[in-house]
Amino acid sequence: MEAMPSTANKILDIAQSLVVRGGYNGFSYADISGAIGIRKASIHHHFPTKNELVSVLVDRYRRQASEGLKALDEHFPNPIERLKAYLSYWEQCIKDASAPICVCAMLAGEMAMLPEEISSRVRAHFHALAQWLATVLKSGVDQGLFLLPKKATDEAQLFMATVHGAMLSARALDDPKLFNIITKPLLDRLKGADIVRHS
Repeated sequence: MEAMPSTANKILDIAQSLVVRGGYNGFSYADISGAIGIRKASIHHHFPTKNELVSVLVDRYRRQASEGLKALDEHFPNPIERLKAYLSYWEQCIKDASAPICVCAMLAGEMAMLPEEISSRVRAHFHALAQWLATVLKSGVDQGLFLLPKKATDEAQLFMATVHGAMLSARALDDPKLFNIITKPLLDRLKGADIVRHS
């Protein structure tokens, strides 16, 4: 796949920051134009419609997320360490405000108003993330590290919902520390189940 022109990437970068800040309906091409100093016509040249822009943005985000999860798989063979690294990534992003909330989590809050071409991509992101989490949890069970109270797919949904809920709470209350406070019991719960199992 050919690399996108740098102007298109700049447009996507600004659009991503605007979506994270205010969602799909919280920005216009005028906002992007003002942020990077190009005419709206130039933005339309790269992305004729806002739907197309956000669709490409979500596709790019999904690719980046997939690459990030693969990197975790490669660098952390231990499932507990892999989940810790996943949580640490988001904890740091929220702490330094580099990515204070997942793009797809922000868009998910607007699902009822999103065009299908975007909402279907957002759903696909969450399906893929849940599948990855379920695989990590199953791996932990296979290695004797986890004892899951429910089936792995259900536990994956619980884990995912807690992480994204923690993002929202940290943002709503302007307290980055809340993310760790809310998500820490996720791992304690898994490790605690293991202790009970082997005691």
